[in-house]
Amino acid sequence: MAPKKKIKAEDIISLYMDYYLENGEAPKSVYHFAKVNNFEEKDFYQFFGSFEAIDNHVFKAFFDQTVKLLEKSEEYGTFDPRNKLLSFYFTYFELLTANRSFVLSILGNGDPSMKSLKVLKELRSAFTEYITELEIETLDLKEEKLEKLKDKSIKESSWTQFLVTLKFWMEDSSAGFEKTDMFIEKSVNTGFDLLDVKPLKSVIDFGKFLFKEKIQMK
Repeated sequence: MAPKKKIKAEDIISLYMDYYLENGEAPKSVYHFAKVNNFEEKDFYQFFGSFEAIDNHVFKAFFDQTVKLLEKSEEYGTFDPRNKLLSFYFTYFELLTANRSFVLSILGNGDPSMKSLKVLKELRSAFTEYITELEIETLDLKEEKLEKLKDKSIKESSWTQFLVTLKFWMEDSSAGFEKTDMFIEKSVNTGFDLLDVKPLKSVIDFGKFLFKEKIQMK
């Protein structure tokens, strides 16, 4: 019998994705999966507690790879939050496209309950933290509770926007997924336009000016 081979987390992920694509489902058991791929079952549990944990980890791994690629670019560091987010979207969805068959299988080919899928839990946490780190400019509400509510609202709306984009990509049949590219550009730009505080600040400043002028005139 051939000696059992040493296995790493990335090896397990790769073997699992291959198995899933070839069989249309996850392995029946970790024991069977380890035996087929000639490694010790206990080695699997050093990295993952279940196949569901791999599913969850894959989307976070795509996120980590996206951020790593972006941070290698000096140009990315000079971008404003809008263009950083656009760059993130385009890069992340390129990685999804490169693994489209697997991603569609895991996400149930467009299941309408996708928003509640546990498989996106790790990604959600990483993505919303990324949104926070972008430091998107918003109106200063001058109140701690309101600021926390505003920050939470931005993270939740950004996550919802991501899910809508993911659903669009899953259903996109255009060549090179060009419609998804257009959707990303328009949705991200629209989101930032709605958050743009400069016009609102101008209105507020003008209102303050009129108020002061009116008081002085009295």
